This record gives sequence, structure tokens and C-alpha cells, in this order.
Amino acid sequence: MILAGDIGGTKIHLALLRAEDDTAFEFVRERRFETARFEGLAAVVRAFLEDGDESAATACFGVAGPVVGETIELTNAGWSVDRSRLREAIGVERVDFLNDLEATGYGIDALPDDQLAVLEPGRPHRETGALIAAGTGLGMATLAEFDGRSQVLPSEGGHADFAPRDDEELALWDFLRARYGHVSAERVVSGPGIRNVYEFLKETGREEEPSWLADRLAEAEDVPAAISDAAIDEEASICERALEIFVGCYGAVAGNLALTTLALRGLWVGGGIAPAILSLMKDRDRFLRAFRDKGRLADLLADVPVAVVLEERTAVLGAARYARLVAER
Repeated sequence: MILAGDIGGTKIHLALLRAEDDTAFEFVRERRFETARFEGLAAVVRAFLEDGDESAATACFGVAGPVVGETIELTNAGWSVDRSRLREAIGVERVDFLNDLEATGYGIDALPDDQLAVLEPGRPHRETGALIAAGTGLGMATLAEFDGRSQVLPSEGGHADFAPRDDEELALWDFLRARYGHVSAERVVSGPGIRNVYEFLKETGREEEPSWLADRLAEAEDVPAAISDAAIDEEASICERALEIFVGCYGAVAGNLALTTLALRGLWVGGGIAPAILSLMKDRDRFLRAFRDKGRLADLLADVPVAVVLEERTAVLGAARYARLVAER
């Protein structure tokens, strides 16, 4: 039995899984927790394990942030986790940590076809693929194989420079530079990025904000989601235009990642935003057109398969798959 988890700043998803092989897993039991209710990861894991009588020999957790050394700093949760102490506290023989995008990357090969929304079937070549995921931030990873073994390479590419492609995006870059100084891709392609694009359109007078929409956003717990919903329902042109810009920038950044990693096996789009705005990503092939718009290498990217990950538990699956692969080595 494998204990796997997706550890976030607000939510934690833990599961016990049984591996049938390297790509097929059965969820035996799973549960979600609110991070703020616990003082540390060991307390959460103990609460989960005490709910049943199962035991696990190995555990693996995906966490938002870099994983370096034996002590893991979970900044968003305010926790510091020592790997060896956690192993003793929860009674598991082996404990591993992965960056959350690494975990998601390992989960890709464990997904059934119905958990992928294919934007472009393409013609896959070679072994290398890439994963991009916009949510609270913008994550990236490379999916590779070495000597027949899966390997996911983490990245902080979301913090690389945002590259404007036209006059409007240049104006957006200038707006964000005045606000933040350095303008990363994450400032545009993320949940907060949707809000940034919206505010750019409003504050520069390119679009008007209706009073009813201002009232709705003032009361919204999740402003980017409210903007996205209004765009999908075609309620306000400012929201529709904000999502048009967002989707185009998302596709362009994804294309940059595919070129940088030569991801000819495929490009997967993870995170919580893409499934929620899937209709907008498909509309007029806006995402794909930006993805492929790479001058002399446009034909190369035209053959790259592109799919949106629908399964919310992909990081948990990936953590379990990593634990299984490590056990076999």
C-alpha cells in the first residue's frame, strides 16, 4: 500500500493506493483536509491513518515549492518538515517529497483517456514531453525517459520573463512593470494573472466595468473565477476580452515551453484553470493558434499533441507512481 498526498497551502489531499502496475492504481481510501486546522504535516497524516486500519510501507507527497535536502519548507502552510522525523512520526519506512508539478508529471501516464481533453492529437515523436499548469501560480515541468525509466524534471519557468507579442501585450507588460517591476509569465498566466489583465483593461480605459460587475467582484471570494464565469456566460465584454488575452498568452507561453524542451511527445495543460475555461480555450483554436505561432518553427509545433488534464487527483496519482518506481529501482 502506498500513502500519497498533494500538500497545498489551504487544502491537503491524502490517499492510500494499491498499485496494479506502474501506470494503474486503485484508490483504496482518500480524504481532503484544511491545512489551517493542523500544526504540521505529521498531524494531518496521523489523522488520516487513524480513520482506518490500513498501513503503508512507503509515502510520497507533492508540495508547492522547491524540494531541496532533508528539510522541506512548506511556505504557504508555514510548516517546516524534516523527512526523517516525519518518517518516524507516521510509522512509514520510506518518505519522499516532490515538487507539485513533478508529482503531476508522474501522474500523466496513469491517467485514463477520459481524463484528458485533447485539443490537438498531433503526431508524437521521441520521449520528451512537457507540462504547464496555471493556478495560483504558473508551474512547468519536463517529462522525459532515461534508460526506459520515467523522469520528471522540475522547473521554475513560470518566473521567466513575459514576452509580449503585439502592441496590446506590450501595453500590458508596461502596465505590469509599473506595478511589479519584473514582469514574469506568471503575472499574466495564472489566477492572479487573470485579475491583472482585467485591471489592465479597466484602468487603461480599453474596456468599461459595468456597475453590477464591480459589485459582484467586490463580493466574490475568488475574483479570477468570477471574471472567468462572466466571460464564459458572455455577460460582460471586459471579462470576455480579459480571457481572450489570457488564453492567448497561455498558449504562447506553452509554445515557448514546448520549444525550449523540444516536447515532441506532447504538451499537457494541468492546473485548475484550464478545465474550468475549456470552452474558451477551444473557441476559435485561440490557445492552439498562439501555441503554434512560432515563426519558422510553427510547423514543428503543429505536430505536437496537446491535451488538458481533467483529473483533479493527478498529483496524488503521480506521487504514488513515483513511490512505486522508486521501490522498483
